[in-house]
Amino acid sequence: MQETLEALELQRIKLHQQLKAVGDFRPGIISVNFRKCGKKNCACARAGHAGHGPQYLWNTTQRGQSRAQNLRMGPELEKVRKELENHTIFLRLCQELVEVNEKICRLRPVQEVKDEKGLEALKKKLQKQFSPRWHKK
Repeated sequence: MQETLEALELQRIKLHQQLKAVGDFRPGIISVNFRKCGKKNCACARAGHAGHGPQYLWNTTQRGQSRAQNLRMGPELEKVRKELENHTIFLRLCQELVEVNEKICRLRPVQEVKDEKGLEALKKKLQKQFSPRWHKK
């Protein structure tokens, strides 16, 4: 099925509307951990015991740094879970938006340059813009 430019532009508008409706989001994952406390007489010190828990931890990486935050069971855990789910939706919508925009760019006609002087000026501008820097003096 051949997609028209108008249909793709409508699809892009719908994606923008869906992006606005995403709500709060954050990247990362929630991990479930069982930890040993380190006391010799505690049940968690015995072989085969999983440890204390479950403890829920939100993990993310921002600007190359890993971050983690303990989450309390209940509303806090549910809030972060929903925000992570919204982040997944946000990423999917962004990818769809990029794909639709690429299709629009392919279908949109190239602007014609009518006069010869305008064409030469455009060529000269593009040559300067894309020429390697080491050739410039």
